[in-house]
Amino acid sequence: MAEQPKKFVIVGNGVAGTTCAETLRKNDPNCRAILLGDERWPLYNRVALPPFIKDKTPRNKVFLRTVEQHAERGIDLRLETRATAIDHEGRTVTLQTGEELPYDALLVATGGRPNPLQVPGAEGARNVFNFQYFDDAEAILDAIHHSKSAAVTGGSYIAYELAEGFREQGLEVYWLIRGPRFLRRVLDEIGGALVSDIARDHGVHMLYDETVKEVRRDNGTIKGITTGGGQSIDVEMLGAGLGMTMNLEVLKGTPVETKDGILTNEYLETNVPGIYAAGDVAEFFDVTIERRNMLGTWGNSIGHGRTAALNMLGQRTVYSDIPMYSSTLFDSYIRVIGLTPESYPDLEAYEHLDARSRSYQRLFFLDNRLVGACLIGDMRFRQKIFTHIKSSEPIPPESRARLLE
Repeated sequence: MAEQPKKFVIVGNGVAGTTCAETLRKNDPNCRAILLGDERWPLYNRVALPPFIKDKTPRNKVFLRTVEQHAERGIDLRLETRATAIDHEGRTVTLQTGEELPYDALLVATGGRPNPLQVPGAEGARNVFNFQYFDDAEAILDAIHHSKSAAVTGGSYIAYELAEGFREQGLEVYWLIRGPRFLRRVLDEIGGALVSDIARDHGVHMLYDETVKEVRRDNGTIKGITTGGGQSIDVEMLGAGLGMTMNLEVLKGTPVETKDGILTNEYLETNVPGIYAAGDVAEFFDVTIERRNMLGTWGNSIGHGRTAALNMLGQRTVYSDIPMYSSTLFDSYIRVIGLTPESYPDLEAYEHLDARSRSYQRLFFLDNRLVGACLIGDMRFRQKIFTHIKSSEPIPPESRARLLE
């Protein structure tokens, strides 16, 4: 009797989920792979959204797959479809329609959702935006074309991307950061000052230790903000980069262990047989640093999707990539590699600034091992940093400066 084709369900059609589905079908052409996405779009490139809102990347270049391409690959793609429950004992996923999908292995790659701005006047206001999805980006771009001024609140990567996008489109931009600097847990005071100088040189008004206290509206559309310090600023748009909340609701009622994200081992397996996690939502055991790690990057998610698929097929493949996040800073560049004090405040740090070239490096150490870094401007040290993180060789304090020679 012929063996029954294996059944796989992937919840989340971002790059982790899509990569998983494609890897499953490539390695087992007889398997059934169902890919669920709650948006109306097949895979699009989130990395392309910042240049999209600057009018530097056309709409058609943002999308990476079509519905037809999924069908050609034998993937059952279901858009605008939400998984509502998992029966881990019966190995089924229930959809909002009531349909139950059986699985041999399940991947949860649900990512996170942006935290909304929760102040008087913000809820339901037109031209108040988060920046996570393609629909957000399209609405932001349309509003940019009809606006002259904007505010941004938050000290995150998303906030910088919004401030940069608004300013490059010629808007007057006010950026409010609750803390003393951008990425206050990753950068020290010197690094934060460099980022601030770059933004100010490009015309952004920087407001530190400030928050949005109230959104002022006119017929439901934002017309200005009042800051926590009592300042009144007239703006026509407001972007919020206030962090993410991981989408864990589908696991409610299961024994799958979660913390900030879904806890997995180095194989991206959860504590429940047959259930895996990947992408932003996975709080995975990072074998390079021997600690759990979360970093929602594009490359990280691709590697997760591929590794999860191979393990769902029965292999024992360890995820060992070093996570990395990259972004532009107007005419400069930032790259964050590996582990940072954002996740583990007990790391030791070594910094170096070349003020003339606006080049900054901050290295992070755990038990004298290099485990992470933040680079601004000069990227020549990137490969050396990767090599030392991979090697896990001890680097005593007196030798750390040599890493940047």
